[in-house]
Parts: sequence; structure tokens; C-alpha cells
Amino acid sequence: MQILLTLLLTVAVPAVAQRASVPPEAIAKPGWALTWSDEFDAPDGSAVDPAKWSYDVGGNGWGNQELEYYTSSTRNAEQRGGMLVITAKRERMNGAEGVTREYTSARLKTKEHFAQAYGRFEARIKVPRGQGLWPAFWLLGNDIDKIGWPKSGEIDIMENIGKEPDSVHGTIHGPGYSGAGGIGSPYSLIDHDFADSFHVYAIEWEPNEIRFYVDDELYATRRPSDLPHGTKWVYDHPFFIILDLAVGGAWPGNPDATTRFPQAMLVDYVRVYKREDKKTSGASSRVSSAAFALSRSRLAPAAP
Repeated sequence: MQILLTLLLTVAVPAVAQRASVPPEAIAKPGWALTWSDEFDAPDGSAVDPAKWSYDVGGNGWGNQELEYYTSSTRNAEQRGGMLVITAKRERMNGAEGVTREYTSARLKTKEHFAQAYGRFEARIKVPRGQGLWPAFWLLGNDIDKIGWPKSGEIDIMENIGKEPDSVHGTIHGPGYSGAGGIGSPYSLIDHDFADSFHVYAIEWEPNEIRFYVDDELYATRRPSDLPHGTKWVYDHPFFIILDLAVGGAWPGNPDATTRFPQAMLVDYVRVYKREDKKTSGASSRVSSAAFALSRSRLAPAAP
């Protein structure tokens, strides 16, 4: 029975191989200085670093008719093999607020730990596979508690919905252009799906321009001129990072008989950079490399 249970729990969650330590030069980018990162290199089974991340917990649908209950348990978010593993499970959760859900997952945020205006935000991610799954890497304005959404702004660096396995979306949301009215573009692969392998999802954000990339290929650029008439460009203040794996919702639809659980979103790293001052670029590159080397002094892995 125990062997059968183990097989059932691991059938849809990819094995995570231990990776070698990442050298400082691997994250160096000409013209950019590293300002924040998480390489997820803690011992297997560890929770995320509480100095960098906190959790959204609950099952209120999150404004999208989602079906999962987000937890702070390592059953749903743990570090393993040098990666963050966010796992969606088919299991009943009776929440403290009286909500009962049939799925659990995790939603992590850097709110109150880290936020930045402008720069390059990137993550190397392998998305899960299946109808009704909705992995995302996105940003919210850090003034959301004061002025609310969508006035605070939202930048979706990567969203994938299971019914579109060969496509991801990059979108901005703001006052007058939010939800289904968000301004976005898809990026599609030919002859394979995003769940087949890791990809690097990124934006490069400057005043009055946000550029969207997959594996360093530019596929969309957003500027104030793209906004509906009379609406406001709100991407002029710090935003914080969110990683989550939602289940169901108005956009992806709900899981069906073809969806297998558990499913995992694997995050190799998240890194944030700022443009270097040309006068100090050499010195700041050396400082960034040295700081990164120090942070990687523990044994750390790399994705296959």
C-alpha cells in the first residue's frame, strides 16, 4: 500500500535532479547589476526563506473563481534539488474562514520584503501540464493596500493556462484596462509545449516602456501609447513579486477528467537587476559577483 501511495503521489510531479553550484558569472549580465535573487538552494524539504517570501493563504477564489486553497505548508511549496517546487494537489481543505476546497496549492510573494521600480525581472520556470492549471510569475504595485487594484498596477511576466499548452501570455493591468481588458500578448512555441522543459521568462522595465521576453526573445513591448484613451500609465513605482500555481478559474476553466494530480511548477531561480551606471558598471559587477558567490557558499543544485 505504501509503495502504491508513493507512486500515485509522484506520477505527475517531475523528479528534481540535484544541480551543481552556479558560478557568479552565470548570472552576470552586461549593463545590469543584480539587486535581489533567490536560487532556492536550501536543503531539500525546506520552506522558502522567510526573509524573502511570505504566503497568501486562503480559498476565497482570489477574484478569479479559482478552486484551490493556498496554504503555507511545505506540502505545497518547498525547496528541493536547488529549486522551488510549488505543488497543486487534489485534496480537501477546510479553511479557517469556513471555506472548503478540493485542491491545495501555494502563492508566494515578496511583499514587505522586496519591491523595485524598473529593471530586469526574470525567472527560470518549468510549468505543469493539464487542463485547469494556471501557473504565473507576476508583479503587483506595492501601494496596493493604500489605493487598491487595479490602480496599483499589475505586470504579468508569465501566465500559462493548461488548455493552451504551447502558449504563455505577458500582460499589464491598470485602471481602465484590467481583467479581461488587460493589455497583453501571447508567445507560442512550435511543435512542443512549455511544460516539456524550462524556459526563462523576463521583463525589462524602464520609465514609459516594458519589454517582455521568453528565453531572451523579445515578443512584446508596452508603452503609454498602447493604453485606452484617458487611462493612466501606473508603472512608475516599486512592484513586488508573486509566484503561484492556481487551479481552475474563469480564464483557464476547471480541471477535467484528463487532469492528473499532483502537478508541480518548478522554479530554478528568480533574479532582479537594475541598469548599471556606466561610470560604476565594472565595480558594481564585481560587487554583485562577490555577493552572489558568498550567498552560494552552501551546496547548491542546477536544473537539468
